[in-house]
Amino acid sequence: MKVLVINAGSSSLKYQLIQMEDESVLAKGICERIGMENGIFSYKSHTGFKLEKTVEMKNHEAAFHLVAEALEDPEHGVVNSLSEISAIGHRVVQGADLFMESCLVTDEVLEGIRKCARLAPLHNLAHIEGITACQKVFGKEIPEVVVFDTGFHATMPKKAYMYAIPYAYYEKYSIRRYGFHGTSHRYVSEQCIHMLGDPEHSKIITCHLGNGSSITAVKDGKCIDTTMGLTPLDGFMMGTRSGSLDPSIVTFLQQEENLSAKEMDTVLNKKSGLLGISGISSDDRDVTKAEEEGNERAILAHEMLQYQIEKYIGGFIVALGGCDAIVFTAGIGENHVGHREKICEALSFLGVDLDKEKNQQMVGGKGGEITKPGSKIKVFVIPTNEELMIARETKALCEA
Repeated sequence: MKVLVINAGSSSLKYQLIQMEDESVLAKGICERIGMENGIFSYKSHTGFKLEKTVEMKNHEAAFHLVAEALEDPEHGVVNSLSEISAIGHRVVQGADLFMESCLVTDEVLEGIRKCARLAPLHNLAHIEGITACQKVFGKEIPEVVVFDTGFHATMPKKAYMYAIPYAYYEKYSIRRYGFHGTSHRYVSEQCIHMLGDPEHSKIITCHLGNGSSITAVKDGKCIDTTMGLTPLDGFMMGTRSGSLDPSIVTFLQQEENLSAKEMDTVLNKKSGLLGISGISSDDRDVTKAEEEGNERAILAHEMLQYQIEKYIGGFIVALGGCDAIVFTAGIGENHVGHREKICEALSFLGVDLDKEKNQQMVGGKGGEITKPGSKIKVFVIPTNEELMIARETKALCEA
C-alpha cells in the first residue's frame, strides 16, 4: 500500500510518498512560492535522484500536476501509474471541536474545515485549496483522509481546555484550548511507550521544540494537557511568538503605541520570542552563536526559554501524578545539546540523572535515551516523523 502525504500551505506544498509495508519513503519534495514569480519545485526519490527547478506554479492545482508528473516520470519516477497510490493523507491544522479524530474527505468534511477556518484562517483555507486541487489532479477515486493537528489533544478534560472567561464565549465562539503539533506529540509518545515497554501504564511529557514549540502531558497514550491554546501563540516563548503573558499587556501596548488589533497580533506572533528578546534572530542557532560570543540579550533569551520549559514540565508532572519519561523532539529538541543539559540539570532533584556523554551524541537525527540506567525519570531524544504518523492514520482509516 502506497500513501501520499500532503501538507499544503498558502504558497507551498510538501509531499511524501510512503510504502506502508516497510514504511519507507519512496519520494518526497516541496513546491515553494506557489502563485508567485520564480516558483521552486524539488523532488527526491529513494534511488538518490534529486531535482530542483524554477518553474511557474499559478496555483495548487499546477503544483500537484508537477508532483504527479515527477512520481510517474518514466526514468526517475517511483510509480508506473497514479493508480498505484492507495490513499492520500492531508495535514489540517485546526479541527476545533467539530473534528476530534481523522476522517475521510467528503463535501461535508470540507465545509466543516471551512467553518473551523475562523480559528486558523491562514492555515485551514490553504488546506482546503490543497485538498480540492489534489482531487482534481489525482481524481476522486483515490480515498483522501484529513489528519488534524488538534486531534491528538481532543482527549483533554474540560478542566484543562477551558479558559476562565465568561462561559458564553465558549458556547458562542468555541474559545478553548485546542493544542497543536498533535501528530508529532502522538508519534514520539507512541515511540516512547514502546521503549518503556508498558503501553497501558505510562506518564510521558513530550517537548516539541522548534521555531514553534509546545509541550504535552500524555497519560497511557492520551493527551491530558498541552501548552498551546486557542492558537499556537499560547504556551512558552518560541522563535517569534511571545507565549503566555499578562493579557493586560495587550491592551496597554495598544493604547500606548496606538496599535490596531492586527498590528498587536503581528507584535506577539512575529516580533517577540527569541527574536524579541535577543534582538538578533528567531533562529535558535543564531542566538546560540551570539550567546557563545557573550551577548547578554542572547544569554537572557536562552535563560528565559529554558526556565519556562522547566516550569511547564514541572507543572505537567503534577498533572500526570508523576513521570516515567520526558521526550525531546523537533529541530531544537533533537539538536540543541545545551538546552537539554540545562533543562535536565534543573530537573535533577526530581530524579533526572543525565548522561552528558550520551546527550552530546544525540544530534543530527540520532535518537535514544540520554539518562543513566538508574535515573528515576528517563529522558529520550526521539526524532519526530509527522508524515509517517499521517500515513499510518490514513492507512488505518482506509482499511477500517
